Amino acid sequence: MLDAFREVIANNGYEVLACGILSAFFGQVLKFILFTIQTRKINFKIFTTTGGMPSTHSAGVMALSTMVGILRGFDSVEFAIAFGYALVIMYDAAGLRRAAGKTAACLNKVMEEFYKHDLRAVGGKLKELLGHTPMEVFVGAIFGILFALDFHLFVIGLLF
Repeated sequence: MLDAFREVIANNGYEVLACGILSAFFGQVLKFILFTIQTRKINFKIFTTTGGMPSTHSAGVMALSTMVGILRGFDSVEFAIAFGYALVIMYDAAGLRRAAGKTAACLNKVMEEFYKHDLRAVGGKLKELLGHTPMEVFVGAIFGILFALDFHLFVIGLLF
């Protein structure tokens, strides 16, 4: 039975996929905990929002690419593809999406003044917390790498 489980989960694409998804999930849990400590308020919407510390996008893609490196080798084509994908996602999180968030904040201020604080007249406030600071992306990436290493050791330890 254990051998069948090992063949299905360990050292294959399922382990890679599970690692990436779980890293992003636990990064979001960490984000919720940090937000709760900082604001002393519980806000369950944090689980479904983008932006904030750490970047769960970075955590997920770096965990995925690290796991590919562990399983296929850090000199493999598969790792190069996964890592390239991770770099694009992290650049987007700290660059384009962050700029869009700053633009939304500016537009919200303009609209508040123009519509005399009645943003419902134009459909509501734009979402401002879209991207990440470079530090949030970096911490998310480190979290993802460490999560992948721990996850792989957990799976191997659990199965072997």
